[in-house]
Amino acid sequence: MAVSLPGSLEPRWAVRATTFLLWTLALFCAAYWVLRVVGTPAGAPTAPPVVRTPPPASPAAIASLLGASAAPQAAAPGAPAPSNLASRFVLTGVVADRAGRGAALIAVDGRPPRPFLVGSRIDESLVVQAVDGRQVMIGQELGGPHLVVLELPSTQK
Repeated sequence: MAVSLPGSLEPRWAVRATTFLLWTLALFCAAYWVLRVVGTPAGAPTAPPVVRTPPPASPAAIASLLGASAAPQAAAPGAPAPSNLASRFVLTGVVADRAGRGAALIAVDGRPPRPFLVGSRIDESLVVQAVDGRQVMIGQELGGPHLVVLELPSTQK
């Protein structure tokens, strides 16, 4: 027979609650370690994979995105060359970064547009010097003065 003192509370609920919490904690610990040992395959990396930047696109890929045809056509033999140097070129697209590198899609002498990287030769005497936003600078050498500055046509009507 249990003796209870008058006015005292029975501590049975506190013992049961503490026992329940301890068993719950023990089960969570056991489940954690089982999942840790069984759930991870051997040799699996624990750190997240390294995110790599994609390689730069090729000029041909840039040209196809900007709408150039696949095979450039040759100009008619004996066609007269225009006297004004800027009239030989039509700028149809520019891809540039903040460092001044990039590519330009330029139609030369009425032929379909072709991609030209900064530093590449357009013909024997001209090279693409720089691209900037909507402009392309062309000159005789990479570090020399600009002979022609081409700008994309305005899209506003």
